[in-house]
Amino acid sequence: MNNGTATVDGLDVRLEKHRVELTGYCYRMLGSSFEAEDAVQDTMVRAWRSYEKFEGRSSLRSWLYRIATNVCLDMLSAGNKRARPVDLTDSTPLAQAALSPCPDNTWLEPMPDARVLPSVSDPAEAAVAKESVRLAFMAALQQLPPKQRAVLILREVLAWKASEVAELLDTSVASVNSALQRARATLAERAAEGDDAAVSDPLDEEQRKLLERYVAAFEGYDMAALTALLHEDAVMTMPPFDLWLRGTSDITGFMTTLGSACEGSRLVPVEVNGLPGFAQYKPDPEAGGFTAWAVQVLEISAGRLTGFHFFLDTQRWFPLFDLPLQLEGEADKVE
Repeated sequence: MNNGTATVDGLDVRLEKHRVELTGYCYRMLGSSFEAEDAVQDTMVRAWRSYEKFEGRSSLRSWLYRIATNVCLDMLSAGNKRARPVDLTDSTPLAQAALSPCPDNTWLEPMPDARVLPSVSDPAEAAVAKESVRLAFMAALQQLPPKQRAVLILREVLAWKASEVAELLDTSVASVNSALQRARATLAERAAEGDDAAVSDPLDEEQRKLLERYVAAFEGYDMAALTALLHEDAVMTMPPFDLWLRGTSDITGFMTTLGSACEGSRLVPVEVNGLPGFAQYKPDPEAGGFTAWAVQVLEISAGRLTGFHFFLDTQRWFPLFDLPLQLEGEADKVE
């Protein structure tokens, strides 16, 4: 009994050190914030229960990744592929715009950077990690078969050796290399379709000024100023609705018609999916102040906003980002 106690002494602490990176791995595999956290919790429970059988033939980290991979592959066996609205339908002209929701498990979900990006000292490594959770890359990952997805993440994002991946997946190095080649080809096709968001890490001066101008334009609901910031082919999405819009006239037209209740909103910066983002609070005419409305994720390329994505299920997203559901208005604050 004493030996067994010594074996697991401090195991909780040792497992917890790997939580953020495992959550990032499971999130890339599953495309869902909450499923990723469930998968990691399942991984931790399985590791705890079977730790006495762990013979130390690999590192604790490698062993946890093996468990997490099996958990994710089990969860993916139903075949559901999460996506963005732009992956499922053509854009809708403003004149035909209608808000039709789809089930939660349809959509690629946002994730706070802090939950999936471990602190690293190497700027190049940090940049790769951020790029690998951006919405366009995440959407491309979801198109890969599950084992190809695992191989690509382990090899390209986490920089594992082919032999290490082969051991984890109980397969050959040749099979790993073949899966990686096919996965790269699929991602190259997706990249050719125009997903070219490019954000510096940290943001450069031009990008910071662009975001400052965006906040001023959005909070002021100044459509002329907003149009000046948008790429002519910018896209706007609003999960859980399948509607998405392309082009400045349709986007600003929507915002002043169906989306007019957002006028007077307040934006609070958030770090989400390796991209700039904001928590949007719109005016609450009944309770006063402002009420949670959306987590916005912005895509930037060549000095313009190329995409902004509004995730509207605030009861789920705001607690995930540790954000309140209400903000006081200026008149509500005590001097």
